[in-house]
Amino acid sequence: MSRPAQSLPTGLSAEEASIRLARDGTNELPRQAKRTPLRIALEVIREPMLALLIAGGVIYLVLGDLSEAVILMILALFSVVITVVQEARTERVLEALRDLTSPRALVIRDGQRERIAGREVVAGDLLVLSEGDRVPADGRVIECQSLQTDESLLTGESVPVRKVAAVTVAEEAALPGGDDRPYVFSGTMVVRGSGLAEVIATGPRSQIGRIGQSLGELITEPPRLKREMGRLVRVFAIGGGVISLLVMILYGLYRGTWLEALLAGIAVGMSMLPEEFPVVVTIFMAMGAWRISRARVLTRRAAAIETLGAATVLCTDKTGTLTENIMRVAELRRPDGQVYRASDEALPDVFHDLARFSILASAREPFDPMEKALHAFQPDGAVHQWQLVRAFGLHPGLLAMSNVWQTADDDELVVAGKGAPEAIAGLCGLDAAGRDRLASDADAMAAEGLRVLGVARATAVRPALPEDQRGFAFEFLGLVGLADTLRASAPAAVAECRTAGIRVVMITGDYPVTARAIATQAGIDANEIMTGDELAAMDDADLARRIEATTVFARIMPQQKLRIVEALKAKGEVVAMTGDGVNDAPTLKAAHIGIAMGQRGTDVAREASAIVLLDDDFGSIVKAIRLGRRIYDNLHKAVTFILAVHVPIAGLALLPLVFGLPILLGPVHIAFLEMIIDPVCTLVFEAETEEDDIMRRPPRDPERPMFSLAFISRGVIQGGLALGAVVLMLGFALRAGLSVDAVRAVTFMALVAVILSLVLVNRSRAASILEAIRRPNRALVLVFLAVAVVLTLGLALPFARHLFRFEAPSWPMTALALSAGVIMLAGLEGLKWLTGRWYRWRHAEPSPRAPAST
Repeated sequence: MSRPAQSLPTGLSAEEASIRLARDGTNELPRQAKRTPLRIALEVIREPMLALLIAGGVIYLVLGDLSEAVILMILALFSVVITVVQEARTERVLEALRDLTSPRALVIRDGQRERIAGREVVAGDLLVLSEGDRVPADGRVIECQSLQTDESLLTGESVPVRKVAAVTVAEEAALPGGDDRPYVFSGTMVVRGSGLAEVIATGPRSQIGRIGQSLGELITEPPRLKREMGRLVRVFAIGGGVISLLVMILYGLYRGTWLEALLAGIAVGMSMLPEEFPVVVTIFMAMGAWRISRARVLTRRAAAIETLGAATVLCTDKTGTLTENIMRVAELRRPDGQVYRASDEALPDVFHDLARFSILASAREPFDPMEKALHAFQPDGAVHQWQLVRAFGLHPGLLAMSNVWQTADDDELVVAGKGAPEAIAGLCGLDAAGRDRLASDADAMAAEGLRVLGVARATAVRPALPEDQRGFAFEFLGLVGLADTLRASAPAAVAECRTAGIRVVMITGDYPVTARAIATQAGIDANEIMTGDELAAMDDADLARRIEATTVFARIMPQQKLRIVEALKAKGEVVAMTGDGVNDAPTLKAAHIGIAMGQRGTDVAREASAIVLLDDDFGSIVKAIRLGRRIYDNLHKAVTFILAVHVPIAGLALLPLVFGLPILLGPVHIAFLEMIIDPVCTLVFEAETEEDDIMRRPPRDPERPMFSLAFISRGVIQGGLALGAVVLMLGFALRAGLSVDAVRAVTFMALVAVILSLVLVNRSRAASILEAIRRPNRALVLVFLAVAVVLTLGLALPFARHLFRFEAPSWPMTALALSAGVIMLAGLEGLKWLTGRWYRWRHAEPSPRAPAST
């Protein structure tokens, strides 16, 4: 839009604004249909694992086992509450976006300036923009004076961008990022100057609105473990139900006592009912979230915990993630070649004028992050005693700015200028040799990832001030290099990711030179850099080929970040993505693991993520991955134990039918065993410390199922050996001519002993029992003591013996029964030694999924 310079803007009329507001809607994101807590709870209850948890509680309640029923119901309620809270928080994502898109706005209507609510801004309104304002809608700049905006909310880059009036440049796409463009965007901040902009897009049609819409359309993938566990539970439940019914029918037909047949069917069903699976997953995820929170990491979706251990690629933003998102002065260079770096101890006197005049060329109370960095580098109280006489702003024809100051001591005016090195070289009238030397120094600083400013000084007298900065006789003082400094923890975190087999990929909107410098400092291989323009020109097949070798992406737009993550996922990678801006929100939600910054991150980024770093420390990501691997390892051990322990229990429930023996295990015995199994699964294995090689092994193959044939076979083999040890004790008891109740007691003690042996064996995949014992586990000691006490009381107290139908065996038979655990332990330790040697041999070879160097 253009208009005569002398005309006064009138803006829309109040009537026209009302018509457009009714036609286009308010300047905010449309409200999505909310999921109420009740609706979320009903969705959760329909999950197979939780439904089984509730069904198990109902079964125990029908059987009269109130304590077990209450425990299962409490766990089910706990799972529902946690899920409802987490899902309800996710529903606040778009609310956070609406808050950003509805600031107060100063508009011109009917020729008058009027302050209105941001949600009432309409297309065609004239926005009056001033330093410190947040832009309420996307607009085309029609007038401006030294206008700069901070668009990091949309681009992720901390350096403000210059704006120009649309009448001075050719029309182009209204996209954020880049200097000298005639557009401003909703949610961004004016950090310098002033201007007038015509609104071109509001609400969902704005850039930030489009991000909100794409965020609402993304569907978070269900975690693999949840899907696998659901399938396993269904198989066990169906199989157990069929076998229980078959046992009851066969028992009734061949023995003729249908009451005992019902009890036998119930016992077999309880022995095969895998209610421990949902219990274990629920407790492990809740305890995992608590453990990770102690490392200053908030887990918003518990399912991300198990995914952490499988992460193969970590996509990280540069600004605010690898870097601190705070500009600092990093280097000063004088024309004579002297260099000062911020890491040096003290600023030499010869650099004081360069530092001082860089501040004098800045605003007294700056909004611009680079000017804030200049003020913080060398605070100068004397400057605040001077009077600003005139300010010359930068413009596309001259990328420099100057301030004219009246000193406190005399009438001489001091002029300070700063800007692009080539612009300052022109103002100072440098010869060809001087320009070449300046350009060489500026290029060297830019190659280090620095933002470079030239600084100059001049003098003037009243009233003969020129109309343009070019009228001053400037003297070149040198160059100032500013950097968004790398986080101190980033290089070590990147190195540990590499050791753990995780490929680190940097995705930034910054320039390739800066991206390469930061990546190199962080330890990321920057040999292959892809720009946003190159990415836009590629089809999906080309991107799939290039993405395997590319570790740095520069000048990337927000929608391109999402495309990169989707391409990595299509290659079979498990992708973790870090970010902190609104522009990162869709990618955070699309990634397998979205990791947001807690302190500097926006509400939108935090709510879209699965994990939030409370201290914004990049190193915390590695701690979270380490804990994620530990949790997955321990969950693996617990499930192996569950599979193994159900074999001897189910075997003892079925053997009497096969060999015509009295029923050895009834519902009360199964319930007692569950009181051992449940705390072992949920407390003992959850508390296990990490394996020694946890961060030296590659990520597990995401395509390899947790419950593979080899995994199930391992549990079944352990369980088969356990059943063999118990049957051996049963045979001794029968040959000794003991009564049925004594045989039952001996067999039950042997079963408890082998269960405890299974616990000890599964504490570690490859470490020996002696190595595992040296690792402290207070929960293990408490559970073992509790089992010993309860079992002793069950054999010693008359009413307990009557309840369990036990007869106290002799001491020799008691020792014989308990020796089943020792036999079992020795056999499984030997098997572990053999499989451990195979495991170490296999993992000594290069991993087929070893990632490219980062």
